[in-house]
Amino acid sequence: MKSHIPHEMEHDVGVNKLQLHHGASNSLTSEQMFPLLTNEREGSQNLQHLQETNEELPELLDYASYLIHLAVFGILGVLTRYILDKLFGPSVGNVTSDKTILYLDLPSNMVGSFLMGWFGVVFKQDISNVSEYLAVALTTGYLGSLTTFSGWNQKMLELGVTGNWLFAVLGYLIGLFLVAFSIIFGIETAKGFKWLLRRPNTSSRSETSRDKINVKVKSFKKQLVVMVVLLLVLGFLWCVSGVLMISEFKNDENSFLWIACIVGPLGVWIRWLLAPLNRHGLGSRGLLNWIPFGTLIANVSAACIMAALATTKIYVNTRDCDTIIKGIQFGLLGCLSTVSTFVAEFNEMRESMHPWRAYVYTVITICSSFFLGILIFCIPIWRIDDGLRNFEN
Repeated sequence: MKSHIPHEMEHDVGVNKLQLHHGASNSLTSEQMFPLLTNEREGSQNLQHLQETNEELPELLDYASYLIHLAVFGILGVLTRYILDKLFGPSVGNVTSDKTILYLDLPSNMVGSFLMGWFGVVFKQDISNVSEYLAVALTTGYLGSLTTFSGWNQKMLELGVTGNWLFAVLGYLIGLFLVAFSIIFGIETAKGFKWLLRRPNTSSRSETSRDKINVKVKSFKKQLVVMVVLLLVLGFLWCVSGVLMISEFKNDENSFLWIACIVGPLGVWIRWLLAPLNRHGLGSRGLLNWIPFGTLIANVSAACIMAALATTKIYVNTRDCDTIIKGIQFGLLGCLSTVSTFVAEFNEMRESMHPWRAYVYTVITICSSFFLGILIFCIPIWRIDDGLRNFEN
């Protein structure tokens, strides 16, 4: 038999149940009551944070930031190369010389190739996680300017012209072997160091991955601050170089260094602009896309201009001309050409499925630079000598 409960009693019971449920819910947090809404709120806050920190520079400022980074680190590469040349050259260590197969730029090429194994191969992605500008500045700017292919080619060319052909051939072979071994040694030591860094904290991989994400993303303000600071550094370096160049131009034989610091960034910028030609190939079909044409054009063109300036220096034969040309050779052409990138590409091809490509690429680079340099360097001198003989007769 169905019982009848008065409407007022049902209302009181419903109110009591609602009050009881409400009272119990007061002891719960909002996260426990609405976990889905809390997760969505946290997700939206994280997304907003990522959007704020992932804000990139405008296209024009982004381009300017790359140029400023490359210029500053390019000047540092020029200064480092000068120090290594002096340290191992005839004036101090007497290990290298212009008249032997151990050319003056060999130590800087070896050091730059070794560091390329660290910062351009093993730790490149880690550096990019911190700043893409820093990764490009270290590899293209600093290491590309620390090493020089045009200086190497010019010394071997001068050895060949003076009749020391055996020294020239051995200089290429030994130089290539030493820089190739340097980058391999750099890669192996960097891998070992990276293993030591990752060995202890195996239990906190999730926290580490989260930290990497936070480090990788850079805010607009931080990028702008870094760009402004480096712009001030670049202005300071150029001002100091200009003052020292003017004060030492007539009295110091090393005044070419300050000219090199002024014109060096231009070489870095040109090489960076040529970089997109790497892996592009020829024509619309991309023929021979395994050849890095950007690096090839930079090295061969710098070697040819180096030979032309060397001829000009011999023809003019004045102290001021020698200083200016040597500064352009050491700075502009030394930064335009590179051994660190060249040997990194060589090593990558050697470890690929087609190792023969590494040696073909090397032969193309060296032979084209050497024989074009011979034509540019020797033919004008031969014509000058013939003219002097005819004048004497």
